[in-house]
Order: sequence, then C-alpha cells, then structure tokens
Amino acid sequence: MTSATTPDRPLMTTSAMHYMTLTEVAALLRAKKLSPVELTRTLLDRISRLDGRLHSYITVTGDLALEQAKRAEREIAAGNYRGPLHGVPIAHKDIVWTKGIRTTAHSNLLADWVPANNATVYDKLEAAGSVCLGKTALHEFAYGAPAPTAPFPPALNPWHTDYSPGSSSSGSGAAVAAGLAMGATGTDTGGSIRHPAAVCAIAGMKPTYGRVSNYGVIQLAASLDHVGPMTRTVRDNAAMLQVMAGYDPRDAGSVDQPVPDLSRFIGNAIKGVHIGIPERYIAQNPNDPQVLGAFEQAKRALRDAGADLRAIEVDGIDDADQAGSTILMWEAYQFHKRNLVDHPEKYGAPLRERLLLAGEWDEARYKRANEQRERLRAGFKSVLADGIDVIVQPGRNTPAVTLEALIANPLDTAGGIRRMYNITRMPAMVLPMGFDRDGLPLGLQIAGNWWCEDRVYQVAAAYEDASGWSHLHPPAFS
Repeated sequence: MTSATTPDRPLMTTSAMHYMTLTEVAALLRAKKLSPVELTRTLLDRISRLDGRLHSYITVTGDLALEQAKRAEREIAAGNYRGPLHGVPIAHKDIVWTKGIRTTAHSNLLADWVPANNATVYDKLEAAGSVCLGKTALHEFAYGAPAPTAPFPPALNPWHTDYSPGSSSSGSGAAVAAGLAMGATGTDTGGSIRHPAAVCAIAGMKPTYGRVSNYGVIQLAASLDHVGPMTRTVRDNAAMLQVMAGYDPRDAGSVDQPVPDLSRFIGNAIKGVHIGIPERYIAQNPNDPQVLGAFEQAKRALRDAGADLRAIEVDGIDDADQAGSTILMWEAYQFHKRNLVDHPEKYGAPLRERLLLAGEWDEARYKRANEQRERLRAGFKSVLADGIDVIVQPGRNTPAVTLEALIANPLDTAGGIRRMYNITRMPAMVLPMGFDRDGLPLGLQIAGNWWCEDRVYQVAAAYEDASGWSHLHPPAFS
C-alpha cells in the first residue's frame, strides 16, 4: 500500500512568481526588485486564464486592483513603505463588506447587494497597502452547500477539480492554493477556514475570538464567528494576521487585548515545548487510515524536533461536536428567520432545511449546549494549566470529498475536530500534513491557549520547515 505521504500522482514544486510566498514577495517589493503593478497584472492574467476552471472568484476587481497597485508602487518608490502587505495582491471572502463592490454571500438574497461601508478587516488590510483582487466564492451564507439554484458556480479544488475545496471559505482556499492570490480572508464559525486549509494544502488560522473584528462581516452565529487569514505558509499567515488583529469598538465581541509581534517565536526551536495529543478522542472517531498514517509521521517529526508529546484527556470533548452544531444552528436560525419567512425561495434547499430544523428547537436545547460549551472550555483550561503549550490533532479525518458527494450529503462536513475550538474560542490553525495516495491534501491542526497565536505559529512553522509540504502546488495549475 502506498504511504499516505507518497501519492501515486506526482506533485509539483515551482519558483514561479504566482507561487512565491507573501513574505518573499514583500521583501522584493520593499527592495524595489519587483513592481506591485507587474505582480498584480500577473495574478489578474492568471485569474482570467484559469479561474473559469476553478470558480474561486465571484467578483474580480481588476480596475481597483491596478489602481491600488499603482498607488503602492508610487509610495514604495518614494520611500513610504507601509509594511509587509504593501503592494501584495490578496482576495476577500464574499461576506466581507466592500464599499461600492457587491457582497453576495454566494446567495440569491444578496446577489446584487452593494454595502455602503467596508468591513474593519478590509480597511485594515487596505491601510496596510494590500491590493484587492476581488471577492471569493463560499458556501451560501457560509453555511449552505452547493445547490442547482445557487447564483454562482461552486469553487472547485485545484488539486483535483472533481473534489470540493472545503466549506465554507472554499473560494479563498482554492484561490490561494492555485496561485490566484497571495493570501485571502476567510471566516470560521465551525471550521470554515481550517477545512479548506486541510483539503487545499494551505495555512489557515482561526484566531482567538475577539482578536480580529467581525464588524462588516455578514453574520452566521455571533458567538462562534471568527475572521482569519488564509495563506500558503505559516510565516505569511502571521504577517497577515498581524495587520488584521486589533480592538474595534464597533464590534461587540472585540476584545481590547494587546497584539504582540505574532511572528516573534517563528524560527525558535521547539525543544521542550509540551504538545498535548487527545489520543482517545482521535482513536474513537472515524479517521481515514491515510490520515492516521500521516499524523503518526507528523508526531514523529515534532518529536525529532525536540518537542515533548503527551496524551491528554479533555473533559467535555466528547460533547463538542453536538454542542457546537446546536449553538451554530440556533444562532444562525435567529439571524435568518425573518428572511426565511419573507423570502424562502431565495435560500438554497440545503441551507433552508438546516435552518428550519433549528427553528423547531426550544431555547432549553440551546442553553444545554452552552453549558456543554463551558464544561469544554474548563476542560481545556485545566489541560493548558497543567503545562501543555499547544494541542495537535488531524485537521480533518478524511481527504476532500467529491463535489458530487457533497451535493448528495451536504451535512457531511466532518467538523467536530475543528468545531471544538470555535465553541471554546481558542486559536487554532491547520497547515499541510501530506497527501493521500491520489495526491489529495491532508491537514494538521494546532491549537493553543487563548491569545497565544504566536506560540501556535512557532510550532506550526517548525513542523512546516521540517516537512516541506508547503513547497508543493497543484500540478494542473502550474
């Protein structure tokens, strides 16, 4: 049997401009060895040539991107360098408000809606000098599934276009993996940054709740919604989150917490770092054998780097999936119930049925789920207080599913292993962990203590450097 990390189908490495890392590009832009206009035109041309096969974008903002790139070029030439995102082309998930540009949520209800304001996260990234390439596809309102009635085609996985690129930040994951953006914003309410990261072989971070403002991001479930960066490498991810993070009084969930240098531990050895592995939880959940094989190799790599791996038991972890699903569905129904009554035909059947199911529940069910949330939160606090620095587990228990299978069974998103960190609000990221025998990506998840994204990045970067998976790209999108 072929090893889980040695696919039968050949993978590809490249040094082409569109597959350079964000940090590599930033260094060239700062040194004036690369033009923001040249880089932006390269990516826009690539989107024009290739995205008809991938459908990662709903709206491409070519004129705006070139205008922003020209401004960045003038500023850098004049010595007014704003930082590592200055002149870097990125994309935004299409639930992030963009003033004067439609923000559709991949829905019929908002197919032509144009916000009057920008989301805070858009303003922060624009102020840092980033270039907006456009708005990326998602699952309807970040919770539906591909359906025949959708106003736009679903994004496809660049590693194999018969497969889904994950939910719900599907377009952002596909665009970054295929070299159609240097990075992208995503949102994560039940794993929607980390699922695409796992199946597209990129790095996706769900930061601590309150670290990044949700203002101007279309709500799904207010107590679980997180905004975060999706990039090709861990270092890129830290650079992007550094700009996105910070207190925002317009967001009721934002926390006035100092933002450290999130890259400060990247490159430090992980000798003596204590890593917790929820072994029993992993063992009792259905995992593809190739995922388990790759995970064993990942653990070996972390041990070889000097980390101390320990089995942990987290009180309440067995209820995490059910509790998270209940909270998500209940809060999403409350947000959508008026439009479900007034415009039911505007919702795709998978989303409508899921929301209406929650409408049959009583509030006591939601209350019990929140009690389970607090038990799990206390369980993780206890584990972390016992000396564990980060917690490591697979980022998804199977490789990607085909788009056909997802349409047939839209509720099968295998989200329990990620949803636990939404309900506890801890930072968690997924990065590449290898490939199955067919060349489909597998993901590794690393979670940490509240407000300790810097420690998560340290361990993630050490594994990334040891494994080398981030240097591989989809062969069909070279």
